[in-house]
Amino acid sequence: MASKKAIKGKTEVKTFEPVAYDEPKEGPKLTEVHLTETFTGDIQAESSARSLQAQSADGSASYCGVQRVVGTLDGRRGSFVLQHQGTLQAKQMKTTWFVVPGSGTGDLRGLRGEGGFEAELGRHGAWTLDYWFE
Repeated sequence: MASKKAIKGKTEVKTFEPVAYDEPKEGPKLTEVHLTETFTGDIQAESSARSLQAQSADGSASYCGVQRVVGTLDGRRGSFVLQHQGTLQAKQMKTTWFVVPGSGTGDLRGLRGEGGFEAELGRHGAWTLDYWFE
């Protein structure tokens, strides 16, 4: 594996559209969330994401999904896909993600990486990514 490089920045949610698709009398509600975000910092990009969420009555949740990121990463132009999973507890989001192998385009072909983000629900998030190229 090539050497890893650590980068970081912020995200801002532009649109957030939750749609419940299973609301049982007991147990968590299941929701699909469509969202768009802007990345700043070492990634300058826009992203489109879909996430599936299991939300408990107390507002805590577990989620997973994918998002395509289009822009520049550390000065290289292209796009890539992140696969993520995370939790929401007391309005604190914590997510881990990785770059889907083979998803890089343009100057980002061969991109691999792993990282995540943390945010207070409805606020800017702080993200990290350790990346390398195959």
